[in-house]
Amino acid sequence: MPTRITLAFLAVLVLLWSSVAQAAASSDYRIGAGDLLRVAVFGASDMNTDARVTDSGGITCPLIGVVRVAGLSTNETEALLAKRYADGNFLRGPQISVTVVEYQSQKVAVLGSVGKPGQYPLRSSRVTVLDILADAGGAAPQTAGDSAVLTRADGKQVNLDLEALFNGDPRQNVALAGGDRLYVPRAEQFYIYGQVQKPGVYRLERNMTVSRAITVGGGLTARGSERRAVIKRQADGKEKRYSARASDLLKADDVLFIKESLF
Repeated sequence: MPTRITLAFLAVLVLLWSSVAQAAASSDYRIGAGDLLRVAVFGASDMNTDARVTDSGGITCPLIGVVRVAGLSTNETEALLAKRYADGNFLRGPQISVTVVEYQSQKVAVLGSVGKPGQYPLRSSRVTVLDILADAGGAAPQTAGDSAVLTRADGKQVNLDLEALFNGDPRQNVALAGGDRLYVPRAEQFYIYGQVQKPGVYRLERNMTVSRAITVGGGLTARGSERRAVIKRQADGKEKRYSARASDLLKADDVLFIKESLF
Protein backbone atom coordinates (compact mmCIF):
# COMPACT_ATOMS: atom_id res chain seq x y z
CA MET A 1 0.00 0.00 0.00
CA PRO A 2 1.41 3.45 -0.87
CA THR A 3 2.09 5.70 2.09
CA ARG A 4 0.63 9.17 2.51
CA ILE A 5 4.08 10.62 1.78
CA THR A 6 4.29 8.64 -1.47
CA LEU A 7 0.83 9.78 -2.55
CA ALA A 8 1.66 13.37 -1.71
CA PHE A 9 4.89 13.12 -3.72
CA LEU A 10 3.00 11.72 -6.71
CA ALA A 11 0.45 14.52 -6.45
CA VAL A 12 3.26 17.10 -6.53
CA LEU A 13 4.77 15.41 -9.60
CA VAL A 14 1.40 15.54 -11.37
CA LEU A 15 1.03 19.25 -10.60
CA LEU A 16 4.57 19.95 -11.79
CA TRP A 17 4.02 18.00 -15.01
CA SER A 18 0.76 19.86 -15.64
CA SER A 19 2.46 23.23 -15.11
CA VAL A 20 5.33 22.31 -17.44
CA ALA A 21 2.91 21.05 -20.10
CA GLN A 22 0.84 24.23 -19.95
CA ALA A 23 3.93 26.40 -20.12
CA ALA A 24 5.23 24.46 -23.11
CA ALA A 25 1.91 24.79 -24.90
CA SER A 26 1.83 28.52 -24.22
CA SER A 27 5.42 29.03 -25.43
CA ASP A 28 4.65 27.20 -28.69
CA TYR A 29 1.56 29.30 -29.38
CA ARG A 30 1.88 31.89 -32.15
CA ILE A 31 0.31 35.23 -31.31
CA GLY A 32 -2.26 36.62 -33.73
CA ALA A 33 -4.63 39.53 -34.27
CA GLY A 34 -7.30 39.80 -31.59
CA ASP A 35 -5.29 38.06 -28.86
CA LEU A 36 -5.12 39.83 -25.51
CA LEU A 37 -1.64 39.87 -23.98
CA ARG A 38 -0.70 40.61 -20.39
CA VAL A 39 2.73 42.24 -20.25
CA ALA A 40 4.41 42.37 -16.83
CA VAL A 41 7.64 44.34 -16.35
CA PHE A 42 9.38 43.18 -13.18
CA GLY A 43 10.48 46.04 -10.95
CA ALA A 44 8.40 48.56 -12.89
CA SER A 45 4.78 47.73 -12.20
CA ASP A 46 3.61 51.07 -13.56
CA MET A 47 4.58 49.79 -17.01
CA ASN A 48 2.49 46.63 -16.78
CA THR A 49 -0.27 46.53 -19.36
CA ASP A 50 -2.93 44.42 -21.03
CA ALA A 51 -2.68 44.92 -24.78
CA ARG A 52 -4.93 43.67 -27.56
CA VAL A 53 -3.12 42.66 -30.77
CA THR A 54 -4.42 44.84 -33.60
CA ASP A 55 -5.38 43.67 -37.09
CA SER A 56 -1.97 44.84 -38.25
CA GLY A 57 -0.33 42.58 -35.64
CA GLY A 58 0.94 45.14 -33.14
CA ILE A 59 0.50 46.01 -29.48
CA THR A 60 1.09 49.34 -27.76
CA CYS A 61 3.35 49.37 -24.71
CA PRO A 62 4.28 52.26 -22.37
CA LEU A 63 7.26 54.33 -23.57
CA ILE A 64 8.19 52.14 -26.56
CA GLY A 65 4.90 52.51 -28.43
CA VAL A 66 3.73 50.03 -31.06
CA VAL A 67 5.57 46.69 -31.32
CA ARG A 68 4.67 44.10 -33.95
CA VAL A 69 4.23 40.70 -32.28
CA ALA A 70 1.95 38.71 -34.61
CA GLY A 71 3.51 35.36 -35.48
CA LEU A 72 5.80 35.35 -32.45
CA SER A 73 5.69 33.04 -29.46
CA THR A 74 5.37 34.49 -25.97
CA ASN A 75 9.07 33.80 -25.33
CA GLU A 76 10.04 35.63 -28.52
CA THR A 77 7.76 38.52 -27.60
CA GLU A 78 9.35 38.78 -24.16
CA ALA A 79 12.81 38.95 -25.74
CA LEU A 80 11.71 41.56 -28.29
CA LEU A 81 10.11 43.84 -25.69
CA ALA A 82 13.13 43.54 -23.40
CA LYS A 83 15.38 44.58 -26.30
CA ARG A 84 13.17 47.58 -27.14
CA TYR A 85 13.21 48.80 -23.53
CA ALA A 86 16.97 48.28 -23.25
CA ASP A 87 17.80 49.87 -26.63
CA GLY A 88 15.71 52.90 -25.75
CA ASN A 89 17.52 53.25 -22.42
CA PHE A 90 14.20 53.01 -20.60
CA LEU A 91 15.22 50.01 -18.49
CA ARG A 92 18.50 48.33 -17.60
CA GLY A 93 18.44 44.54 -17.92
CA PRO A 94 14.63 44.39 -18.15
CA GLN A 95 12.83 41.18 -17.19
CA ILE A 96 9.48 40.87 -18.91
CA SER A 97 6.73 38.28 -18.79
CA VAL A 98 4.12 37.93 -21.57
CA THR A 99 1.00 35.83 -21.08
CA VAL A 100 -1.82 35.24 -23.54
CA VAL A 101 -5.03 36.07 -21.66
CA GLU A 102 -7.46 35.58 -24.56
CA TYR A 103 -6.70 33.45 -27.61
CA GLN A 104 -8.97 35.30 -30.02
CA SER A 105 -6.87 34.79 -33.17
CA GLN A 106 -7.20 31.01 -33.16
CA LYS A 107 -10.72 29.79 -33.83
CA VAL A 108 -12.55 26.50 -34.30
CA ALA A 109 -15.69 26.15 -36.42
CA VAL A 110 -18.50 24.13 -34.84
CA LEU A 111 -21.15 23.01 -37.30
CA GLY A 112 -24.21 20.78 -37.47
CA SER A 113 -26.60 19.78 -34.71
CA VAL A 114 -25.38 22.00 -31.90
CA GLY A 115 -27.10 24.76 -29.97
CA LYS A 116 -25.19 27.66 -31.55
CA PRO A 117 -23.20 26.79 -34.68
CA GLY A 118 -20.40 29.21 -35.47
CA GLN A 119 -16.73 30.00 -34.95
CA TYR A 120 -15.33 30.03 -31.42
CA PRO A 121 -11.95 31.29 -30.20
CA LEU A 122 -9.53 29.08 -28.32
CA ARG A 123 -9.58 30.90 -24.99
CA SER A 124 -6.59 29.13 -23.48
CA SER A 125 -3.52 27.16 -24.49
CA ARG A 126 -5.47 23.89 -24.27
CA VAL A 127 -9.08 23.72 -25.42
CA THR A 128 -10.76 20.33 -25.87
CA VAL A 129 -13.81 19.03 -27.73
CA LEU A 130 -15.93 19.27 -24.57
CA ASP A 131 -14.85 22.88 -24.03
CA ILE A 132 -15.78 23.98 -27.54
CA LEU A 133 -19.07 22.05 -27.48
CA ALA A 134 -19.96 23.88 -24.27
CA ASP A 135 -19.24 27.20 -25.99
CA ALA A 136 -21.48 26.14 -28.88
CA GLY A 137 -24.41 25.29 -26.60
CA GLY A 138 -23.84 21.55 -26.59
CA ALA A 139 -25.03 18.85 -28.95
CA ALA A 140 -28.73 19.26 -29.78
CA PRO A 141 -30.40 16.57 -27.63
CA GLN A 142 -33.22 15.71 -30.05
CA THR A 143 -31.33 15.81 -33.33
CA ALA A 144 -27.61 15.22 -32.78
CA GLY A 145 -26.09 11.90 -33.70
CA ASP A 146 -23.87 9.73 -31.52
CA SER A 147 -20.68 10.64 -33.39
CA ALA A 148 -18.86 13.70 -34.70
CA VAL A 149 -16.13 14.41 -37.22
CA LEU A 150 -13.17 16.61 -36.37
CA THR A 151 -11.38 17.95 -39.44
CA ARG A 152 -7.94 19.33 -38.70
CA ALA A 153 -6.54 22.42 -40.41
CA ASP A 154 -4.35 20.14 -42.56
CA GLY A 155 -7.38 18.15 -43.75
CA LYS A 156 -6.90 15.08 -41.55
CA GLN A 157 -10.11 13.74 -40.03
CA VAL A 158 -10.75 12.25 -36.59
CA ASN A 159 -13.96 10.35 -35.85
CA LEU A 160 -15.26 10.97 -32.34
CA ASP A 161 -17.72 8.88 -30.33
CA LEU A 162 -19.94 11.45 -28.61
CA GLU A 163 -21.67 8.88 -26.43
CA ALA A 164 -18.29 7.75 -25.07
CA LEU A 165 -17.18 11.38 -24.76
CA PHE A 166 -20.17 12.33 -22.61
CA ASN A 167 -19.62 9.18 -20.55
CA GLY A 168 -16.13 10.40 -19.62
CA ASP A 169 -13.83 8.68 -22.14
CA PRO A 170 -10.73 10.95 -22.23
CA ARG A 171 -9.63 9.49 -25.59
CA GLN A 172 -12.55 11.28 -27.26
CA ASN A 173 -11.85 14.62 -25.59
CA VAL A 174 -8.97 15.60 -27.83
CA ALA A 175 -7.25 18.99 -27.82
CA LEU A 176 -8.14 21.44 -30.58
CA ALA A 177 -6.07 23.86 -32.63
CA GLY A 178 -6.83 26.96 -34.67
CA GLY A 179 -8.41 26.14 -38.01
CA ASP A 180 -10.02 22.88 -36.82
CA ARG A 181 -13.64 22.17 -37.77
CA LEU A 182 -15.99 20.07 -35.63
CA TYR A 183 -19.12 18.72 -37.31
CA VAL A 184 -21.95 17.07 -35.39
CA PRO A 185 -24.28 15.39 -37.92
CA ARG A 186 -27.98 14.88 -37.47
CA ALA A 187 -28.97 11.58 -35.93
CA GLU A 188 -30.37 8.84 -38.10
CA GLN A 189 -34.13 8.42 -37.82
CA PHE A 190 -36.81 5.75 -37.90
CA TYR A 191 -40.58 5.86 -38.37
CA ILE A 192 -43.20 4.12 -36.29
CA TYR A 193 -46.92 4.00 -36.87
CA GLY A 194 -49.92 1.74 -36.40
CA GLN A 195 -51.03 0.68 -32.95
CA VAL A 196 -48.78 2.91 -30.84
CA GLN A 197 -49.70 5.90 -28.70
CA LYS A 198 -47.43 8.43 -30.47
CA PRO A 199 -46.74 7.50 -34.08
CA GLY A 200 -44.14 9.63 -35.85
CA VAL A 201 -40.46 10.11 -36.67
CA TYR A 202 -37.90 9.52 -33.93
CA ARG A 203 -34.16 9.63 -33.37
CA LEU A 204 -32.54 6.25 -33.94
CA GLU A 205 -30.62 5.41 -30.80
CA ARG A 206 -27.60 3.16 -30.86
CA ASN A 207 -28.59 -0.53 -30.84
CA MET A 208 -32.28 0.36 -30.82
CA THR A 209 -34.54 -2.69 -30.66
CA VAL A 210 -38.14 -3.01 -31.79
CA SER A 211 -39.20 -3.17 -28.15
CA ARG A 212 -37.33 0.05 -27.34
CA ALA A 213 -38.80 1.77 -30.41
CA ILE A 214 -42.32 0.95 -29.25
CA THR A 215 -41.52 2.49 -25.88
CA VAL A 216 -40.21 5.64 -27.58
CA GLY A 217 -43.45 5.74 -29.56
CA GLY A 218 -45.44 5.96 -26.35
CA GLY A 219 -46.15 2.24 -25.97
CA LEU A 220 -48.83 0.06 -27.50
CA THR A 221 -52.48 0.98 -27.78
CA ALA A 222 -55.07 -1.34 -26.27
CA ARG A 223 -55.29 -3.07 -29.64
CA GLY A 224 -51.58 -3.25 -30.40
CA SER A 225 -49.44 -6.37 -30.32
CA GLU A 226 -45.65 -6.41 -30.12
CA ARG A 227 -45.75 -9.85 -31.73
CA ARG A 228 -47.32 -8.36 -34.84
CA ALA A 229 -44.59 -5.86 -35.69
CA VAL A 230 -43.43 -5.41 -39.27
CA ILE A 231 -40.29 -3.61 -40.45
CA LYS A 232 -40.32 -1.94 -43.86
CA ARG A 233 -36.78 -1.40 -45.10
CA GLN A 234 -35.27 -0.05 -48.30
CA ALA A 235 -32.71 -2.39 -49.86
CA ASP A 236 -31.26 -2.12 -53.37
CA GLY A 237 -33.86 0.49 -54.25
CA LYS A 238 -36.76 -1.76 -53.26
CA GLU A 239 -38.92 -1.89 -50.16
CA LYS A 240 -38.76 -5.16 -48.25
CA ARG A 241 -40.90 -6.24 -45.35
CA TYR A 242 -39.87 -8.33 -42.39
CA SER A 243 -41.79 -9.80 -39.49
CA ALA A 244 -39.99 -8.34 -36.49
CA ARG A 245 -39.23 -9.72 -33.07
CA ALA A 246 -38.91 -7.55 -29.98
CA SER A 247 -35.11 -7.95 -29.92
CA ASP A 248 -34.52 -7.12 -33.60
CA LEU A 249 -32.41 -4.03 -34.25
CA LEU A 250 -33.67 -1.16 -36.35
CA LYS A 251 -31.66 0.56 -39.07
CA ALA A 252 -31.71 4.13 -40.35
CA ASP A 253 -34.95 5.07 -42.13
CA ASP A 254 -36.72 1.85 -41.14
CA VAL A 255 -40.51 2.03 -40.90
CA LEU A 256 -41.90 0.04 -38.00
CA PHE A 257 -45.58 -0.86 -38.31
CA ILE A 258 -47.44 -2.28 -35.32
CA LYS A 259 -50.53 -4.28 -36.26
CA GLU A 260 -53.62 -4.99 -34.21
CA SER A 261 -53.74 -8.09 -32.04
CA LEU A 262 -55.65 -11.01 -33.51
CA PHE A 263 -57.49 -11.54 -30.24
